[in-house]
Amino acid sequence: GEVLRDRCFLLLCTLVVASRAEIAEEDDVLVLKKSNFDEALKAHPNILVEFYAPWCGHCNALAPQYAKAAATLKEEGSEVRLAKVDATEETDLAQEFGVRGYPTIKFFKGGDKDSPKEYSAGRQAEDIVSWLKKRTGPAVASLTGVTEAESLIADNEVAVIGFFKDGSSADAKAFEKAAEAIDEIPFAMTSDDAVFSKFEVSTDGVVLFKKFDEGRNTFDGEVTKENLLNFVKSNQLPLVIEFTEQTAPKIFGGEIKSHILMFLPKAASDFQDKMDQFKKAAEGFKGQILFIFIDSDIEDNQRILEFFGLKKEECPAIRLITLEDEMTKYKPESDAITTEGIIEFCTKFVEGKLKAHLMSQDIPEDWDKTPVKVLVGKNFEEVVFDPSKNVFVEFYAPWCGHCKQLTPIWEKLGEKYKDSADTIVAKMDSTANEIEAVKVHSFPTLKFFPAGDEHKVIDYNGERTLEGFTKFLESGGKEGGAPAGDDEDDPEADVRSPQLFGTFLLFISTIFMFKKKPFKNTFTGTITTKSSNSCVHICASTVM
Repeated sequence: GEVLRDRCFLLLCTLVVASRAEIAEEDDVLVLKKSNFDEALKAHPNILVEFYAPWCGHCNALAPQYAKAAATLKEEGSEVRLAKVDATEETDLAQEFGVRGYPTIKFFKGGDKDSPKEYSAGRQAEDIVSWLKKRTGPAVASLTGVTEAESLIADNEVAVIGFFKDGSSADAKAFEKAAEAIDEIPFAMTSDDAVFSKFEVSTDGVVLFKKFDEGRNTFDGEVTKENLLNFVKSNQLPLVIEFTEQTAPKIFGGEIKSHILMFLPKAASDFQDKMDQFKKAAEGFKGQILFIFIDSDIEDNQRILEFFGLKKEECPAIRLITLEDEMTKYKPESDAITTEGIIEFCTKFVEGKLKAHLMSQDIPEDWDKTPVKVLVGKNFEEVVFDPSKNVFVEFYAPWCGHCKQLTPIWEKLGEKYKDSADTIVAKMDSTANEIEAVKVHSFPTLKFFPAGDEHKVIDYNGERTLEGFTKFLESGGKEGGAPAGDDEDDPEADVRSPQLFGTFLLFISTIFMFKKKPFKNTFTGTITTKSSNSCVHICASTVM
């Protein structure tokens, strides 16, 4: 009996070891599946998990930084581990944790599987490590000497140090509260006289150290959580940020939703002069407007130019955009890039004195010669608000897969009504034309403008078939329609323009950065599509 019991115990140990041995590693990153996920959480209670797709460009770009972060934590002897799940294969796990795009990154703390936290910082290894340390350790590190302080500053792009002789003072407590609210930047505190002396701090205070622009910023004002958060927000980013895949999360994921963009080729002979003018203007709008530089020579950036109605040969150029509930664009009156002109432009914007810039193509000579009439910004209102006409409009994007699928049906509808005296079937490229009265949140969007002087707008929510469209028109917009503004999620929409964080602009800018490969339409959510560009649609939707 004792021998049998020992053998059973040995077998059980062997099974446990074998089970744990199934958790393979690639570049220090745990490879998780449904079969070993729970076991991994037991062995490593604090795990950051990336749900990825092998064909996803953002995932491939993240991979080396993710592996670097994993190696860093492992070398430091941290209990925190990084893991990854191929969500295209492990569909049950992806569904369980609400994966709607790639990469989706979630942090499981203390072995808790029920309420993982969404990763919210940048995509560099340093960002990942810093975020995890803030999540698993104290919000404020204690610095006991100059060497520790110097290391903190050297190892981080941005670091905040509180100099407080009394760590239990009200100011020190406010500092700790601010630190708890910011994940991506390390905070530390010191009362050491040598550290005070080294950094030339004579009284209690807060200093933000950074590897760009001024190098350091000293807080000046009443020490409250809100004031400290505003101070960090205003100084944590460079005066001018170049738009890249790496900086995009910081640009669009931050709290500053007003962005001024300078489109300029780096190879231009006057590049540095224009950059200096732009940077000088930025000094007065810290914390209010982000100043962003976009190299107009880079092929990957051409879609951003297109989004703003610009052509490469029209650069240098300045545009301003707000990313609040609705995206609104502004264009300066002058094309000249000077500090004075930019300051005047931004000041008018802050004071609410600028009028939105609406793009429009020129009216084509043959706009009304085909069954489906071609609308642009310049002729839109004249046509759709003609009181004697019922006008059915498709708002589309040239690259939209569902728009392309709809084209033959829409053309048949136009053919059906081409001789009608009171019904017009039309289309408008919404990437090149903007209308103040109509906000387009997804492609394709179908809206009906019935005859009359009331300027009514009815959204079409029925089947996208010739029969469905015909019933809708014959019923005067009643069958398959809904009053404009009833924004129910459209499961067939190719891209839903977000209300927050500028994800749509990010989509526009990154759509051609990544490989476009067909894939299984596994997940549904705010974006569902089978078009060849779908990878980019989903990746861009969750890059924040």
